[in-house]
Amino acid sequence: MARQSTRALIPALPGRDREWALLAQGARFVAGVDEAGRGALAGPVVAAAVILPPNQCPDGVDDSKKLLPAVREELFAAILEAAAGVSVHVVGPRRIDSLNILRASHEALRKAAEGLAITPCVALVDGLPVPSYPCPHEAIIGGDGRECCIAAASIVAKVTRDRLMADYAAYYPEYGFQHHKGYATAAHRTAIIIHGPALIHRRSFLSNLIQWQRSLQGELEL
Repeated sequence: MARQSTRALIPALPGRDREWALLAQGARFVAGVDEAGRGALAGPVVAAAVILPPNQCPDGVDDSKKLLPAVREELFAAILEAAAGVSVHVVGPRRIDSLNILRASHEALRKAAEGLAITPCVALVDGLPVPSYPCPHEAIIGGDGRECCIAAASIVAKVTRDRLMADYAAYYPEYGFQHHKGYATAAHRTAIIIHGPALIHRRSFLSNLIQWQRSLQGELEL
């Protein structure tokens, strides 16, 4: 039986194939764009756009979801030092409730690109196409695991959002935002049932939970 190569067991880090192809075709600047916080019950959705020089991608850059928090923090600093341009845009929970999460995410992704000091020739965006994007863009499903510039954007967005949620934890200690960052863990859902929603909760995400809480309270009062 042939022995399997250990090289095949090592997961590949995101490359720069598409970015370099665009640069070879004449694009001077290519940005990677991604967001964090789309599925959370509380807090903002945060998008980041990153332009990396052709010869600089910090070692270890990967999809932010695959990285430990301490590694993300180290890479965040390395990305800011190496990047030719970085922009972050935050869309808060009231705006999310007003627009819905898809449109709010699209707004964040557009504004992040618009905020770059250098206008990209092309943006590589994680996921699906974004309506009315401010520059030519290509949507790449799973792009944060395929292209280094998108992975870098995912790290910047994730670290920025995690820091915001840690700050919110000081104002709302009963919810434990520093631990779950606003996502729907059992501990978070229990805290909402006990304390009710905080100002930073997305009401459009909590309707089923709140209805269940009211039903439970009604049964207890009978």
